[in-house]
Amino acid sequence: MKSVTERFLTYIKHPTTSDENSLSFPSTKQQLMFADFLVRECQTIGLADASVDHFGYVTASIPATTTNAPAIGFIAHMDTSPDAKGENIMPHIVHNYDGGIIPLNGLTLNPEEFPSLKQYIGDTIITTDGNTLLGADDKAGIAEILTAAQYLISHPEIPHGKICIAFTPDEEIGKGADHFDVEKFGADFAYTLDGGKIGELEYENFNAAQAVIHIKGKSVHPGTAKNTMVNAALIGAEIASMLPEKEIPSKTEGYEGFFHLCSFEGNVSEATLRYIIRDFNTETFEHRKNLLQLIVARKNIQYANALTLELKDQYYNMSSQLRDCMQIVELAKQAMFACDITPVVQPIRGGTDGARLSFMGLPCPNLFAGGHNFHGPYEYIPVSSMEKAVQMIVKIAELGTTLDFPKKM
Repeated sequence: MKSVTERFLTYIKHPTTSDENSLSFPSTKQQLMFADFLVRECQTIGLADASVDHFGYVTASIPATTTNAPAIGFIAHMDTSPDAKGENIMPHIVHNYDGGIIPLNGLTLNPEEFPSLKQYIGDTIITTDGNTLLGADDKAGIAEILTAAQYLISHPEIPHGKICIAFTPDEEIGKGADHFDVEKFGADFAYTLDGGKIGELEYENFNAAQAVIHIKGKSVHPGTAKNTMVNAALIGAEIASMLPEKEIPSKTEGYEGFFHLCSFEGNVSEATLRYIIRDFNTETFEHRKNLLQLIVARKNIQYANALTLELKDQYYNMSSQLRDCMQIVELAKQAMFACDITPVVQPIRGGTDGARLSFMGLPCPNLFAGGHNFHGPYEYIPVSSMEKAVQMIVKIAELGTTLDFPKKM
């Protein structure tokens, strides 16, 4: 059997950066190429029904070894974030980490800046070389799921229900569930392996919206501009200053929501502000959207309808869909305890495929994949965390045979 580390190091060689500006699905051809590769991986370990559809979704299953057990799904995404370079990844393997500074190309992983490193003294850590992201989000999840699948196939004495596996494209740009066929997938419930540090167990996530504000200015010569010029860039700055200055990502944590100015492009003639809005609470989420609408409305009175606002919801807090099936969260906790993992139950300050899938009829909490500092060159993952994730998946499959969960027809 391949180790989870061998798989991971193989998978990150495949560039799969998604592209939010693409009109195709999946957004990049590289993801389709990786999907074809994963189908062959699945077939090699004995997942005979492995296939990829024209949208790029890879699915496979392991038949049940016992009757009347629920079908459990395990899901990870194939794409990596467009926030950092994802090609020519050159992993740096640190054996028996001594707790010191890890030099990268022009950068350092310093435990004073990243104190999580101190938890892994003596462990083997895989880092970037400082030029790219690593891809643990979420190729670690893929490696863990397939390693666990091979273990279950090789150990038929372990009782389990049907195990359903899926690898999705374009999760990083919020489209991972756009064409997911829940009925065809066949699971009664599922877990995404898309979390961070070891022990993470998440069944709450942000409500999310995107706002794009377009501003039309009037450009004239600045020497004769009095009472005539309308500076679109300055209007954009006024809007940014009207939002709560402490309700931004760098000043919030836990259950605190925020407005995040993702980009601001403009000049005198025109400007565009792109925001994301995040909040766990439904009422305050609506309040945030209403506040932005009110600000734009007031500026339109001041500047003769120079502004337009495009506001759309992206996803919602999956806790509302899971409150009636919390036994699947308890199942994950039990499996972790059985593997000597301390569950770390916390809200996701973001979203996963599982959030949208939960609203599509597939209850789907999120589990750790083991990595840290996703989406950038400081990303790293301890080997022990990936190995524990494999154990956890196997144990969930085994303990799932005792779970009283309504099976889908």
